[in-house]
Amino acid sequence: MIIFVIFIALLFLHSLVSGRLERSVVTAPIVFTAVGMLTLLFVEELPDHETAQPLFLHLAEIGLVLLLFTDASRTDLGVLKNIRNLPARLLSSGMLLTLLLGGLAALVVFRQLSIWEAGILAAILAPTDAGLGQIIVNSPRVPMKIRQALNVEAGLNDGLSVPFLLFFIALAGGGAAGEHTRLTRFILEQLGYGTLVGLGIGGVGGWLLGAAHRRRWMAHSWAQLGLVALPLLCLLASETVGASMFIASFVAGLAVQLGFKDAAKHSVEFTEEWGQLFNLSVFFLFGLLVARAWREFNAMHLLYAGLSLTVVRMVPVAIALIGTRLSRPTVLFMGWFGPRGLALGLVYLEQHTRQAGESTIRVAVMATVLLSIFAHGLSALPGIRLYTRKLGALPPGAAELQDS
Repeated sequence: MIIFVIFIALLFLHSLVSGRLERSVVTAPIVFTAVGMLTLLFVEELPDHETAQPLFLHLAEIGLVLLLFTDASRTDLGVLKNIRNLPARLLSSGMLLTLLLGGLAALVVFRQLSIWEAGILAAILAPTDAGLGQIIVNSPRVPMKIRQALNVEAGLNDGLSVPFLLFFIALAGGGAAGEHTRLTRFILEQLGYGTLVGLGIGGVGGWLLGAAHRRRWMAHSWAQLGLVALPLLCLLASETVGASMFIASFVAGLAVQLGFKDAAKHSVEFTEEWGQLFNLSVFFLFGLLVARAWREFNAMHLLYAGLSLTVVRMVPVAIALIGTRLSRPTVLFMGWFGPRGLALGLVYLEQHTRQAGESTIRVAVMATVLLSIFAHGLSALPGIRLYTRKLGALPPGAAELQDS
């Protein structure tokens, strides 16, 4: 009970100074993660593993689903058409190179991991995090073209990495002949069914909301409630059919705009606030788990975390963006601001795997996410200011400034 008291008190205290903190380098994820870690000073025993893990999983899933839907619902589809090459590059060659480099780095740093366990670690940390990247994609000082590319990448790379994760888990566990059929079915269910669920719920829901709005049947406040129901329906429907709830919620956010043009205006305030509540609870619980596992951290975990945030992310982005005519500051900016999150870590935890390297994988993921929370959070505002100055020195026809 005391853990929930601390979390609720933290929510209240943070709300009192939230405006001042937004103008500083101290982000909300930093605060909630740090306090979660410090909670061990006041709580003698953390909830046992069987109690804490399901709560952690459910809160993280709900929070991420809400945030993905909100980000997608305010993605300008017209702008998205003009920049389709950027997210396509990041999600294809960029992601594949990230998986390759992440796996190679894992084999070099953690000699005890097999090649398939190294692939598991690389697949978990390949996607970028929509929650941690909000400061960047919300900043009007960053060109629209760059914000939307990073936003779409963060929205879709979780679901696209899931098949790789399951593939490596299957091979690490022995790779029986039947696994190939199982993997093919899983890819169809996660990606195909996820897209269909998102299109169905988002498209039909958007059409109904738009019709009700045009006929003035719907009160303003209920428009927000109606919208927030859609990503939750995606979550429930995805669980039923075995689809990716992350893909479904993001696709639904895009599809809802087709029938309800004002979706972004109505969804951002309500969905983002409640999504933020779930998101912050995840960071708080993550801090608790990090504190419990702190003695397992060593220099190798921190080394891999540093490599994951720099070489493993930035080199693939630079290669993927060759030929786009983007300036070096833009390539560096997009490469650095690829924060690592917990979405695929949840998928891995749900598999209940028992590989020999599971402990190493778990601690390496925690170290990387922890470093990402602090490194990307503390550098977000200074990075935006520095990038803005670099943009000012570019010619008016620079590629990143077009369609902005």
